[in-house]
Amino acid sequence: MKVLILTVTAGFGHHATAAAIETELKSMGAETCVVDVYKYISKFIYEAVDKGYLLSTKYASDVYRTAYTYLENKTAPPSSLSPVTLVNTLCALKFEKFLDAFSADAIICTHIFAAQILNELKARDKLPTPVIGVITDYTIHPYWEDVPHVEYVVIASDLLKFRAVKRGIPEKALLPFGIPIRPKFAHSTPKAEAREALSIPLEAKTILLMAGSMGYGHIDDLVKKIRAADPGYEILAVCGNNKRQYRTLLELNGGEAVHNGLHVFGFIDNVDLLMDAADCIVTKPGGLTVSEALAKMLPMVLVSPIPGQEERNIEFLLNNGMALLVTKTFELDEAIQYLFYHPERIELMKRSIEIVRKPYAGRDLAEFVLRLCGKESPRS
Repeated sequence: MKVLILTVTAGFGHHATAAAIETELKSMGAETCVVDVYKYISKFIYEAVDKGYLLSTKYASDVYRTAYTYLENKTAPPSSLSPVTLVNTLCALKFEKFLDAFSADAIICTHIFAAQILNELKARDKLPTPVIGVITDYTIHPYWEDVPHVEYVVIASDLLKFRAVKRGIPEKALLPFGIPIRPKFAHSTPKAEAREALSIPLEAKTILLMAGSMGYGHIDDLVKKIRAADPGYEILAVCGNNKRQYRTLLELNGGEAVHNGLHVFGFIDNVDLLMDAADCIVTKPGGLTVSEALAKMLPMVLVSPIPGQEERNIEFLLNNGMALLVTKTFELDEAIQYLFYHPERIELMKRSIEIVRKPYAGRDLAEFVLRLCGKESPRS
């Protein structure tokens, strides 16, 4: 069985979701191929989308928020003359040859722009292969209601079904599997073992700090706020690929990676272990990080959301009792104190998380694809 997974560069989450899906499918014997559609079709479009997303969300956040809200609330389908529609119509013509050559049994899209390209081909009866779209946030992104030829749409939670139907997606098309994450986040290392591996005192109140790889916020300010709440906290600060943040924290830490309870990490591949060691996570509310934290039963303190989709993630998490939100009038030091000095609040959050978490989303999607293609899962 051959499965094509299409993604688009606009932040990190879409690619990470594609990689998680590929891992599960390969474990079940499928042949897979992950393609960034714009990177394949046009270097110019690829760089324009990638840089445009970063610049608009980071430096023109109010404009991005306004545009996102407008697209959410629109009642008419997109015009055939809109820039996005025109670009994806042209891309569909060029991408058709690739699809014919690969000859997939199923296609999965982790970004709406990829789904729009395939929807255009399906509308012209040029793509009989079943297509599954994956929404990578705890909301229904704009345009997903405008790809009626995409047979299935994966959503982050059963609780989003009503919103999806209200937006115009047929209920029969919805697959509430959750956002696919890497399989290792579905399994836990005992807290004592995780802390021993990271040289963290067993009884220490421990906070995982992840400020995102795109450079939002000032991670040194967050560390100082946590220190102001209680200098005895253990802080696991992950900077990812953000070298500037990493250097800033090393300077704050006297040039050492570990000093006085502050553990500074760059790009690492054991975030799952850090989550097992932590009591809570301070993070941007990106869909993938949120899903990983939920899988690990980790209460969240949310900071620095990207306008639009991450603000919708916040609404979902707050309305379902799984997180706290840092604001100008409820700062990080207050939020941290609120959690650690009211442990019953942490337990309530964990009970809410237990209801919503989908640690096996990737596996469930992969097994669905196998059934769709007439194959049996190795677990059947």
